[in-house]
Amino acid sequence: MKIIWLGHSGFRIEIERAVLLIDPWLTGNPMFPVDRRAEAVDGVTHILLTHGHGDHIGDAVGIAKDKGLAIAGIYDLMGYLAATEGVQINGFNKGGTIDCNGAKVTLVNACHSSSASGPNGSVAVGSEGGFMIAGEGHTIYLSGDTDIMADMDWMGDYHKPDIGILSAGGHFTMDMARAAYAAKRYFNFTTVIPCHYRTFPLLAQNADVLKAGLPGVNVIEPQVLDPITL
Repeated sequence: MKIIWLGHSGFRIEIERAVLLIDPWLTGNPMFPVDRRAEAVDGVTHILLTHGHGDHIGDAVGIAKDKGLAIAGIYDLMGYLAATEGVQINGFNKGGTIDCNGAKVTLVNACHSSSASGPNGSVAVGSEGGFMIAGEGHTIYLSGDTDIMADMDWMGDYHKPDIGILSAGGHFTMDMARAAYAAKRYFNFTTVIPCHYRTFPLLAQNADVLKAGLPGVNVIEPQVLDPITL
């Protein structure tokens, strides 16, 4: 299994027979090298969105059309994208699981907000979420944009993820200290990868606080397009 950061909250995850592209904001992403776009999207089999904000929808529509793929995510957002962009969709909801070429992807709760740009301003497009991604003997919890929430208690107990990809940049999501608290209290991760950080000066620029708060856990600060093999 390979986990590849695309900068900000975007990931390419190669697991089972799937190549998952999650929240692929490439164009305009200060951290993403535009000349390596083809590398990021090569062989993609599924596109997943956690919520409707522009730094998460990003290039999903264009990639879906170029590759002839459906976009998967919460039902309301998928309906909006189908109606406004004419893309193929796979809408599901929290507690639902889809099969992505052998990888099982379950939509779970998050605590944030979700809207998309419409002709007259922001449009509500359902609620925000995260994903539990199971395959190759691992379960990844990709939190999406979120704060600490009590739902993490049962999510950790039920799904038992061993890998956490956690939003941790602060201001818009949990910061590093809150992410460390959540990971320690609610989960039993062996590996934690922070995201939604370093993109702008407003966000955390390193994961030192997260590392300090999780002794014994392999906290990996990802580098853009540098595969993490687990």
